[in-house]
Amino acid sequence: MSLGHACVDVYQGAVAALVPFFVSERAWSYAAASGVVLAASLLSSVAQPLFGLLTDRWAMPWLLPLSAAAAGTGVALSGVGGSYTPTLAAVAVSGVGVAAYHPEAARAARAVSGGSHTAMGWFALGGNAGFACAPLLVSGVVASGGLGASPLLGVPALVGVVLCAAAVRSAGARTAGTASVVGTGRDDWPSFLRLSGAVVCRSIVFVGLSAFVAVYVRERTGGGAAAGTAALCVLYAGGAVGTLAGSRLAERYGRLPVVRGSYGVTLLAVAGVLLVPGPALYGCVALASAGLYVPFSLHVTLGQDCLPRHMGTASGVTLGLTVSVGGMAAPALGALADATSLRTGLVPLLVPPVVAWLLLRGLGEPAGAAPVPAGRDRVSP
Repeated sequence: MSLGHACVDVYQGAVAALVPFFVSERAWSYAAASGVVLAASLLSSVAQPLFGLLTDRWAMPWLLPLSAAAAGTGVALSGVGGSYTPTLAAVAVSGVGVAAYHPEAARAARAVSGGSHTAMGWFALGGNAGFACAPLLVSGVVASGGLGASPLLGVPALVGVVLCAAAVRSAGARTAGTASVVGTGRDDWPSFLRLSGAVVCRSIVFVGLSAFVAVYVRERTGGGAAAGTAALCVLYAGGAVGTLAGSRLAERYGRLPVVRGSYGVTLLAVAGVLLVPGPALYGCVALASAGLYVPFSLHVTLGQDCLPRHMGTASGVTLGLTVSVGGMAAPALGALADATSLRTGLVPLLVPPVVAWLLLRGLGEPAGAAPVPAGRDRVSP
């Protein structure tokens, strides 16, 4: 399931990785290019909770290979032709595929992992690895063959279909039998909404950096396409360390203290991206990556524990909807960058980490969740 997750999430990373090529090859403005990121996010945002509600009622393991195929097909067609509307439609199809995948996959992963933070960290790591590979995949295909070579980007989807089908067969009755069973415990919607707001803040920063860091580093360092691709790889590759570190730290210190601390690190790192010159800029990008990825899998398990009777919905929101909503901020950042400079356009990214920290301040572990270290707060029953 982790490898299948990688093959699906490579297409979330691929959309952002295509932005510099849309700007250079098609002469699109920053706002127009970031609109492609929005298109991939918008339908995903609408569809994700619907798929979550469905998976709360019925087992739909067949969604996993089907959604992998849809995610890859959309990106594969995004470079065919040169007009704007078909490109938006293609990436929207990819976004729907991603939306269909995550609620069912997260529910099944929770079932086969037995609720382990570390196991869910490995599942999330698969998605992060897909993100990390996306710039290399896009650069290798598009830099040499142009946007017209984008159908080659569909190859990981073929692998993903096979892996997802194999995971469904391997899990068999175990995951299918847990899908329609309503969990026990009380849903804590106020806490879940606060958590979701924090995930939206994380998403805004991550999507904003994903959409523009490649172009930004090329401008700041004077490097070519390789410099921008390297920065995007650093942003995504940091997820491998951050995700696993987050699950390990959570087992020792508790999930919420780790999540809150990660947003403080993110604030400092984004400030460094804006202020630090030269090669040290890559270090700030890496630190931002760690700060953004440490809470990634913890958001998912916290959401599932807040809504034990609606785990599919919780998974769809924390792993998908709130992540996709961040893409809606990308056009506004692009418009600000067009009107001023790209550096100024990224300044608003300093605000979301502060808002996320305030939302999570005072929030305790969900009642009925797995035990946390002594001295950690829990919400009242």
